[in-house]
Amino acid sequence: MADKPLLKIDWATHEAAKYAVENWHYSKCMPTASLFKLGVWEDKKFIGVVIFGRGASPQIFKYFKLEQTELCELVRVALKKHKTSVSKIISVCIRILKKSSPGLKAIVSFADSEQGHFGIIYQAGNWDYLGESALDKRYKKNGKLHHPRSLGSKYGNRRDEFLKNKGYEAVKVGIKHRYCFFLDKKIRNNYKIMDYPKCASSKDIVASFDQKEEGGVIPTDALQSLNGKEKEKNEGRSKKAS
Repeated sequence: MADKPLLKIDWATHEAAKYAVENWHYSKCMPTASLFKLGVWEDKKFIGVVIFGRGASPQIFKYFKLEQTELCELVRVALKKHKTSVSKIISVCIRILKKSSPGLKAIVSFADSEQGHFGIIYQAGNWDYLGESALDKRYKKNGKLHHPRSLGSKYGNRRDEFLKNKGYEAVKVGIKHRYCFFLDKKIRNNYKIMDYPKCASSKDIVASFDQKEEGGVIPTDALQSLNGKEKEKNEGRSKKAS
C-alpha cells in the first residue's frame, strides 16, 4: 500500500488562489466577493485551493434566514491531480474556517447540473441536501458565461440593457443542487433535509475526486508560501465577522 501523502492546508495568497482557479477549475473564473482562501499542499507541493465566500446573491441569506456573518458559501474547489480525497481536504478546511470564524453557523455549496455534477463530494462529507435551486441568470459573451455580480464589479452596472450594449447576452442556466454543512447543529431542524440525488454517470465522481490537471507551470515558491499580510487580512476579517 502506498504511503499517504503529507497534507498541509493553510491560508493562501490571492495570486496562488487565482492561479489554481484559472488552471484547475472548470469555470476559469476567480470569484470577486469577500473570500477566505485556503491553499492545499501534498508532500510540500502546491496542488490547489479551497475558497469560501459570502455568496454571490443576497437571496441566499433570506433563504437560510441567517445574518451575513452567520453563513458563507464554498465557492471553489480548484485542485490539480492529487491523492487525498476531496471530502477530507474540505473537512480540514472547514475546521480551520470554523476556528477562525466562531460566529459562523452554516456553509452552503451548489453542485452545477450544467456540468453534470450531483454533489458527490458533499455526500461523501455528510453534508445535508436541501434540494434544487431555481434557474439562474448568467450573461454570455464569446462563448463564456459570466455571473451578474462579476460584471457589476467590472463595469459598475449589471442591468440587462447596459450589458446588452456591451455585447453580453442574458441566458438562463440549469438548476443547481443545494447542499449545506451545519456548524450549529441546533438550527438544522429548521430546514427540510432531503435524500441525496443519485449520480447518473461516473462523470461527477471523476470531476469531484480527481479534477483534471490542465497543464501550465507550477506557481513559484513565492506564490505557494504563506503570505503574512494575506493571513492577517483573513484573520482580521474573520474576527470582524464574529
